[in-house]
Amino acid sequence: METSAPIVTADQATEVVITRLLNAPRELVFKAWTEPQHVMQWWGPTGFQNTDCQLDLREGGAFALHMTGPDGISYPCLGHYEEISPPERLVLIGEADDRHACGAGLPPRARITVTLVDFHGRTELTIHTRFESATGKQAAVAMGYRTGWEGAFARLADYLRAN
Repeated sequence: METSAPIVTADQATEVVITRLLNAPRELVFKAWTEPQHVMQWWGPTGFQNTDCQLDLREGGAFALHMTGPDGISYPCLGHYEEISPPERLVLIGEADDRHACGAGLPPRARITVTLVDFHGRTELTIHTRFESATGKQAAVAMGYRTGWEGAFARLADYLRAN
């Protein structure tokens, strides 16, 4: 059975919520989010390649992922973990500056809550992003935030299916 298409909702002026049902157990999806060798394979929109991934998987620990876009430009996704609750929840704080905004992934100054819910052996994945301001949300959406995550979810689904 194929994964469902992403459902995108915007609850507030500063928030974006995206949900997708994945055909993989929650523990495997959690590993795909927390182990560099897995993250490197799917993170980012279609057409992007990851060149480096460092994850200090502890509360307060830093993460750094560098993607290269089809334009050849490097797009760093930087931040730290605020909360880690295996295998059901991660809270990431994006720390990129405006010059290196990762419009396809973690935006600057945003709190992203990743929730994984077991759904009869499959996993409901929800990303709830709270931007610092409505202007920040609008800028991220204009840069492709939603479509970037949709592409990343498709890549994640393909990766999970192959593993």
